[in-house]
Amino acid sequence: MDEDLILIRRMKNGDDGAIEEFVRKYYPRILGYCRVHIDDSGYAEDMTQETFARFFRTLPNYQHYGKAANYLYVIAGNCCRDHCRRHRELPLEELSEQSVEGPEQRIEVRMALAKLPGELWETAVLYFIQEVKQKEIARILGISLPLVKYRVRRARELLAAELGKEEPE
Repeated sequence: MDEDLILIRRMKNGDDGAIEEFVRKYYPRILGYCRVHIDDSGYAEDMTQETFARFFRTLPNYQHYGKAANYLYVIAGNCCRDHCRRHRELPLEELSEQSVEGPEQRIEVRMALAKLPGELWETAVLYFIQEVKQKEIARILGISLPLVKYRVRRARELLAAELGKEEPE
């Protein structure tokens, strides 16, 4: 049986240990996702907490169809978009030390990502930064797998052109 389904059932039955386990399992991933969308780490933490608050508010009606992480990503994306609209911030990411070497290169990548159209940006963040598989991205964004593949390829092309590198084959 699916580990998430067992946790969900335990949480619905009021098991505080299951809630703690669930949060420990997904909090780092959702926080990383929020940090990609919001340049301020304090606000990113707030949006992560809001994501879990919204999830637990809807838990009694939650229907488990796959991975709980996908549902959390959808909620987190909505929280971050709402935050950015309220604060009129350009959603940029804090890239991890492993993704890009040096502060100058991180700034270049941030600027290149910011120039991507919204639908390509969201896909690029999930794929290149969060390292989510394309099949999962399709579920998270509610789009087809071929569309995800197109967006990843197109984002790669635009980023390569923006960063002045030859497109990888």
